[in-house]
Amino acid sequence: MKNMTKFYIFIIFLFTLMFLSCSNNQRDSILSVFKEWEQREIKFPSNSIFTKLACDTVKMDIQSEFKILTYIDSVGCTSCKLQMPLWKEFIFETDSNPNNNVVFVFYICPKDKKGFEYILKRDRFDYPVCIDELDSLNILNQFSSDSRFHTFLLDKNNKVLAIGNPMHNPKIKELYLKIISGKDSFGKLPLTTISFLKNKIDLGIFSWLEKMETEIVISNTGKVPLVLNDVNTSCGCMTVEYDKKPVRPGQSTSLKIFYKAERPERFDKTLSIYCNAENAPFQLHVSGNAK
Repeated sequence: MKNMTKFYIFIIFLFTLMFLSCSNNQRDSILSVFKEWEQREIKFPSNSIFTKLACDTVKMDIQSEFKILTYIDSVGCTSCKLQMPLWKEFIFETDSNPNNNVVFVFYICPKDKKGFEYILKRDRFDYPVCIDELDSLNILNQFSSDSRFHTFLLDKNNKVLAIGNPMHNPKIKELYLKIISGKDSFGKLPLTTISFLKNKIDLGIFSWLEKMETEIVISNTGKVPLVLNDVNTSCGCMTVEYDKKPVRPGQSTSLKIFYKAERPERFDKTLSIYCNAENAPFQLHVSGNAK
């Protein structure tokens, strides 16, 4: 198991380097994080209280063969980091498996408890969450200051098998599922090429109370069907709708993008498109001034 764990963590490291533009110093720093956490045991606070929708207290049984632990600190945008709609899809995907052997554990240390409770209810995220106002989990374990390393796949003894947020990178999600299911192979699609009518959108000036809508057209310029594996946004205030059917060579598809500001702000959000195209994932930008 020890050798397999090293393999999993090394693969996660490679995936991270594939999707991040890193200097040599950054690569060394990332590698040191993986070495530090390899097979380390995560300690859970004994007085943790889990609730649904910040109302109903529930008993959380974390005794399972696998656990996916996500810790969200108080720095920056909680909604952007957590990506609740994507977690809901992932939880549903694993729960649909009759051999489900994984528990999801969420610890949140919000800078604004009432604001976070509003987000829970807005996104209808009814999975148990521990609102850890004292940051007890972090104090016990001393997590990295880099939020990319605040999600862990753990074994039944709470030892780290892999690190990385599957909501921010489909390759990490794919790897987590591989470890959990015990399967050794990934389905690989042939690569195509794509083009964008535009890769930057400026929504201009508008009222922050208004929900904005725009779209981006993607054309398949290659010789094999284009498959959109996932489209992630940098913030929960931006959502995307798209047809998941393969796009034939020479044809196009549209991403419908919706933006609803949580407060007045000038913004520049990113949209990451994961697909079977050369040089994927692609990052697009949506900016504007919500007043």
